[in-house]
Amino acid sequence: MPDIVVMFFLLGLVAGLLRSDLNIPKAAYDTLSLLLMLTIGLKGGMGLHGQLSLALVPELLTITLLGALIPLLVFPLLRTIVRLSLADSASISAHYGSVSAGTFAVALAYVESQNLVTGPQATLYLVLLELPAIMVGLALFRRFNSDDSGKHSKTSLLHETLTNRGVVLLTGGVLIGYLYGPLEGAAVTDLFTGAFKAVLAIFLLEMGLVAAETLRPLPLARWRLLIFALVAPTALSLFGLGAALLLALPVGTALILASLTASASYIAAPAAIRAAIPSADIGMAMLASLGITFPFNVIIGIPLYHQLITHLA
Repeated sequence: MPDIVVMFFLLGLVAGLLRSDLNIPKAAYDTLSLLLMLTIGLKGGMGLHGQLSLALVPELLTITLLGALIPLLVFPLLRTIVRLSLADSASISAHYGSVSAGTFAVALAYVESQNLVTGPQATLYLVLLELPAIMVGLALFRRFNSDDSGKHSKTSLLHETLTNRGVVLLTGGVLIGYLYGPLEGAAVTDLFTGAFKAVLAIFLLEMGLVAAETLRPLPLARWRLLIFALVAPTALSLFGLGAALLLALPVGTALILASLTASASYIAAPAAIRAAIPSADIGMAMLASLGITFPFNVIIGIPLYHQLITHLA
């Protein structure tokens, strides 16, 4: 049986495909997403309490390089095989180099339910993969687009990416959790961490509804993109697995890293791309990342990556 939180995603997906009138108010969804990202940050920060050291620097640099490498590899495939425009190729490269906080949350719940050993630094992977992927995707667009005016400077893009609510809450949560630890901060943090799975379940219910919306009706004319979005997660997970083996990460951390490299952003990247590449079709990116890749990872991918790790270890 899948983890119970996955069943909430399936419930939302089925309800959406059946055109049910089930919906979660936007204000409630925004609150849930804020709570989820803050809780993830707090959990990571508390795990890092008293354990942060310079020995983590090579590992964190390797993760950052992964964030830059993946869009460089994905971009030519999207241009030549999927046959997308320059703007859409750069956009989707940035989305797939970037990561999904929702996928991270499901992977985190999975490793906890399986009692797998996980390094506390895994939460930092979210931020470290996010920024370089978006920057590289936009750099690719500017490199090959002779008409790009470059009105969005690197400084403004850096500011926009670093100050989006996901990065602020994750980073802030990590810092607060690290400073106070699981004991001193228990009066506040226990409330968040204790409700983690409940918040995740309702969040995934909404994600199921949104995923169904992107798939209705199924855009068969985009069949190349649909195949890419279905094949990419497993292929990209191998980069995370390779890095995990190179760094000798524990099984739980390796699984989270593989799940992140297999994922695609549907929060931070769309906001950055919409502002920097107006000609990119964000709906197409959401179809791939949220309509296909996210359900694949949540339902099939995470257990599959666990099996691959077990086989390779």
